[in-house]
Amino acid sequence: MVGLLRVLLVLAFGALLAAQVAVLPVLLRQIAEESPELASLRWPVLALAVPALLCVQVVIACTWRLLTLVEDDRIFSAASMGWVNTIVGALAAAWVLLLGGFGWSVLGGGPPGLSAALLLVVVAGAVVGLLMVVMRALLRQATTLRTDMDAVI
Repeated sequence: MVGLLRVLLVLAFGALLAAQVAVLPVLLRQIAEESPELASLRWPVLALAVPALLCVQVVIACTWRLLTLVEDDRIFSAASMGWVNTIVGALAAAWVLLLGGFGWSVLGGGPPGLSAALLLVVVAGAVVGLLMVVMRALLRQATTLRTDMDAVI
């Protein structure tokens, strides 16, 4: 199961990298050429999308390391907390970027469809971020219990 997840993580990381480097800039240029009224959105969207995708790549890299800890039966150790904290931080950074994009879209008079889509992503990002905070608390409790059990045995 871990092997399959690693394959999917590599595919997702590669797809995000391709989106950052090749697909997104070309797509935004084409949109600007075909719809001149949207040309002013090209750089702000790129400035928000690339760092947000980078945050997702950080989450993927941390997940990879956590899978290594699972394989080594060290997931319930202090080492895992650093990786989980990095995931929470990356999700928070991406959420702030998306919230800023939503605010810019609403205040800057962006297209209503973009504002609605960004609002949906901001809410989904908040849910995922809060879920990770709960999972971090559960990991902390499990690590404490594992440490106590190891001390007893």
